[in-house]
Amino acid sequence: MIDSLQSVVAQTGTQLKLRWLTPEPQPPRPLRGADPGQSLIGSLNLIHPNRLQVVGPPEQTYLAALGRTAHDETLDKLFADRPAAIILSDDIAPTSDLLERARATRTPLLGSTLGDQELINHLRYFLTQALAERKTIHGVFIEVLGMGVLLIGAPAVGKSELALDLITRGHRLIADDAPRFARIAPEVIEGSCPETLRDFLEVRGLGILNIRAMFGEGAVLRDKTLNLVVDLQPLAQPELECIDRLTGSLSAMNVLGVAIPKIIMPVAPGRNLAILVEAAVRHQILRIRGYDAGVDFIDRQARAIRLDRPDPPVARD
Repeated sequence: MIDSLQSVVAQTGTQLKLRWLTPEPQPPRPLRGADPGQSLIGSLNLIHPNRLQVVGPPEQTYLAALGRTAHDETLDKLFADRPAAIILSDDIAPTSDLLERARATRTPLLGSTLGDQELINHLRYFLTQALAERKTIHGVFIEVLGMGVLLIGAPAVGKSELALDLITRGHRLIADDAPRFARIAPEVIEGSCPETLRDFLEVRGLGILNIRAMFGEGAVLRDKTLNLVVDLQPLAQPELECIDRLTGSLSAMNVLGVAIPKIIMPVAPGRNLAILVEAAVRHQILRIRGYDAGVDFIDRQARAIRLDRPDPPVARD
């Protein structure tokens, strides 16, 4: 789990050429501060300080140009904000003033040979993925026509059988039973599979199937953005009649604060659910592009009515 400075260094240190310039702190140093909205990583910022403050050549030039009093006040302010660590990029050697204050405040110093912007970009991406808000939803997550589709419904409703049918039609499995979703951007939910469940699909009567072994590498996918939720429900006739025949059952499902389009897919004997899911995905792709068949149908009927019953001529004086 990524929740401390030490865990970040352990996982990214080799790739990002990170090294300790002061002794590694004990116990583990938390990445998050008291302010949950505080930025985790960025260049030197004394107004909105980051938890990981990066000092590169521009900051080094700025500090060197300050007078002695302003220089000391700036360093005091930097350490008073209690950053999780200060990272010196571009193989910059720490000054004696910086080392002295780091030891006095027990603030870790790290160094890297990478450039400041490259370092910030890599760490920002890593931390966004590692610290994203997460949620596990019972269902089967599958890629259909390039869209991430979550199949949900009551136990034994046929989610896994439908997923297997879709896989045989060329679509790809991401996760069965417990797909894990993370909010990686304000409006983006990404789904993946726990390592212990990856490649496996449970089908009642057949047991556990290894989809990678049965269908090959192209039948599985590591992660995908969630685009559509399909809720499989066995509906009685009165419930079916309540579904709008023009717009269908389109609604939204809240996943980690993001509204994901959801449709209710009635389950009944004789219905080819795989074809229906493919059609639902194609329909959603058209919606994303700005086309809605229901609206088009209504407009076409309205035009036909107007042509059949034209407006009366306007009387002229």
